[in-house]
Amino acid sequence: MPNQQYIINEKSFDNIKMNLIYISQAIYGDDWHSKQHMHHCTELFYVTRGKGLFQTANETLHLKEDDLVIVNPNVSHTELGYENNLFEYIVLGFEGTEFYEKGLKLENDVFCANYQDYKHEILFYLKTLLLEVKSQEPYYQEQCQNLLELLIINIIRRSKIELHISPSKKVNRECIFVENYINEHYKENITLDNLAEAAYVNKYYLAHTFKKQKGISPINYLLEKRIEEAKILLRTTNLSVNEISQIVGFSSQSYFAQSFKRTMHKTPLEYRREHMTNQA
Repeated sequence: MPNQQYIINEKSFDNIKMNLIYISQAIYGDDWHSKQHMHHCTELFYVTRGKGLFQTANETLHLKEDDLVIVNPNVSHTELGYENNLFEYIVLGFEGTEFYEKGLKLENDVFCANYQDYKHEILFYLKTLLLEVKSQEPYYQEQCQNLLELLIINIIRRSKIELHISPSKKVNRECIFVENYINEHYKENITLDNLAEAAYVNKYYLAHTFKKQKGISPINYLLEKRIEEAKILLRTTNLSVNEISQIVGFSSQSYFAQSFKRTMHKTPLEYRREHMTNQA
């Protein structure tokens, strides 16, 4: 029988530097509560037992055993258990990649699929990663990096869609902190000085970097956040415009009305009437 030689083509991961940050195994019952949060890294969840919910700002996924969820960086999310039902999963976070579907960013930056047919392959890598991190034998970091690459290749290979990865964009951590801070404290009296002090950076650096990262200044991002919250209250409550302006953090009703019209091209009352007409 003649010898056969197989040529290995150039690696497709050469420009991607994946870096495992953490991995853990979580078991939660119906007494566990969580709130929306985000990470600078990509996260991967694999449900090993039970059922639960995975929520983002835009959707709620109902998860079952062997469901796998991938969340791109900086996506607000949380995990919730069903009543009287255990929810067990393995989660790991890693830097350096973002996931795409057919060349486009994932819808809502989240991918979910069931890998029951390939559970033994997926669980082998996940459980071996857990074992390596727990034992920390010599060269365990190198082992973890190799296992992570093999896991990601396996997931892409077994996915039923054209799923691939690309290097993730560099994210300024101060900007993410300020964005989260605004989302949580928008009702308060916030200035650029306050934001810079909270993030421990120079306010001029923050203003420049935030606008470069987000395409909008920190204060305008704050105004947009307040307007979005006001729109929800206008649609869903009978609160007066003055009450809503105070609730979402505006210093006066007139400033709220001016800001709302500049953004929405209609007054708050016009927006409310339009929404009520659409509901009728």
